[in-house]
Amino acid sequence: MNENSHSMAPEGEVTPIDTDYVVGQDNIVVNVGPFGLDIHNRVFAISGLSIVAFVVLTLAFQNQVEPLFSGLRGWLTANLDWFFILSGNVFVLVCLGLAVSPLGRVRLGGTEARPDYSYPAWFSMLFAAGMGIGLMFYGVSEPLSHFSSSLGGISIENGVRTDWAPLAGAAGDAEAARRLGMAATIYHWALHPWAIYAILALGLALFSFNKGLPLTVRSVFYPLLGERVWGWPGHVVDILAVFATLFGLATSLGLGAAQASSGLHHLFGVPLGETTQVVLVIGITAIALASVVAGLDAGVKRLSEINMILAIVLLLFVIGVGPTGELIAGFFANLGAYAQNLPALANPFGRGDGNFSQGWTAFYWAWWISWSPFVGMFIARVSRGRTVREFIVSVLIVPSLACVLWMTVFGETAIVQLVKDGYQAAADAALPLQLFAMLDALPLASITSFVAIVLVVVFFVTSSDSGSLVIDVIAAGGKIDAPMPQRVFWCTFEGLVAIALILGGGLVALQAMAVSTGLPFTIVLLMSTVSVVMGLSTEPRVR
Repeated sequence: MNENSHSMAPEGEVTPIDTDYVVGQDNIVVNVGPFGLDIHNRVFAISGLSIVAFVVLTLAFQNQVEPLFSGLRGWLTANLDWFFILSGNVFVLVCLGLAVSPLGRVRLGGTEARPDYSYPAWFSMLFAAGMGIGLMFYGVSEPLSHFSSSLGGISIENGVRTDWAPLAGAAGDAEAARRLGMAATIYHWALHPWAIYAILALGLALFSFNKGLPLTVRSVFYPLLGERVWGWPGHVVDILAVFATLFGLATSLGLGAAQASSGLHHLFGVPLGETTQVVLVIGITAIALASVVAGLDAGVKRLSEINMILAIVLLLFVIGVGPTGELIAGFFANLGAYAQNLPALANPFGRGDGNFSQGWTAFYWAWWISWSPFVGMFIARVSRGRTVREFIVSVLIVPSLACVLWMTVFGETAIVQLVKDGYQAAADAALPLQLFAMLDALPLASITSFVAIVLVVVFFVTSSDSGSLVIDVIAAGGKIDAPMPQRVFWCTFEGLVAIALILGGGLVALQAMAVSTGLPFTIVLLMSTVSVVMGLSTEPRVR
């Protein structure tokens, strides 16, 4: 076993600007290199062995773990929904505060740095990696669910309100229920999730490009922990980041497999069930492995751009052949409804709508938080040269508007089909099938459904290969050019974890692990907001 150490400044990165962070004798990340690898032995060993053990035990005790996953998810969301909701509010407020403050004039990479990617390439990469599978899976089903529950009014069982509607007052009023349902959907896909991503991405970019620290989560905590980030406190942060990333990705991969399976059954009669989903995970993971080997620019960037073009084509098609006027008007009406209802939707205390705040919001926030190391690091790597203000506006506002547009087009189309045309198929279909049922009511349904399947698959691939690159960076102590076998290992185990969770409880198991790993990482993110502000305050600002 050969030992080698690399300094805090990643190879090829800028040298530290702030003298408080100059590389010292002890400021190193020590890696080991068995069998030609280059890994941080403690982070890689503990996280890797734990994940291997999890996969083996879950596959060995499939029947026993399903009720365990179900109970775990229920307890966490029922008891800690307020904590997730409150934390989400903190991230939004911090991001907006940084954008309007003088700290917004800090440039990532130093005052002379310039962007590595154009705006179109940058947007396509962060959007495709950020939440592509989720938009495909929930784009029709969530607006329909909230519309139906809002329209149905308040439901009382044993003296407890159980409806899924975020707000009361829309019972029997289709237009009011439509706006409430869309406002609730936008709440889950706009400012809050992107603020979660932006906080960690900003910290990673700042401490790597400006301070010369390794591109890994522990570096964000240097102002709070000092030299201890190179010891066990830093190891724990990085290990939690690996767990959160892997299980957050596994949740998305499981959702993507379920939707792709439903689409193939709908179009070609491919049998439904766990076997088909497992085969899909194996096949798509193999494609992701090829993309990983190709690298960031040749693999992820190219696939992201292709997928963005396909997504825009599908979006424009639905706008063109669907209820065009209502969709255009609905976009602005939905933004207004979101702004109007945001205080009630984001209220963490005294909620009476348990199914909404616990079943939807708490799960979503934990899921986004579990994705934050992956998406945050990926965004950080492609965001050098942007000012903090430009970064936050681009990462927070622009993708939020894109998500509002997506949810409006697909969700409102399904609602119009239901209310005005009496088309029940989308509302009655199983969750993974609702997108395809909605497309069935439009022209060229077979073609658009096939495009939707391709989108799900390629979003699946970009998430998997991007995630494996990010996990490998964390497990290699921030080294961005680690040996290829390490990336192959993580990409393979992303697929194996998804398979284990599919066989060990399906959607419930996937959600349970996302919430479980999201909880401790919420605390990590809250601490990182303090550290980011401290780090920005010592940086020179562009005029």
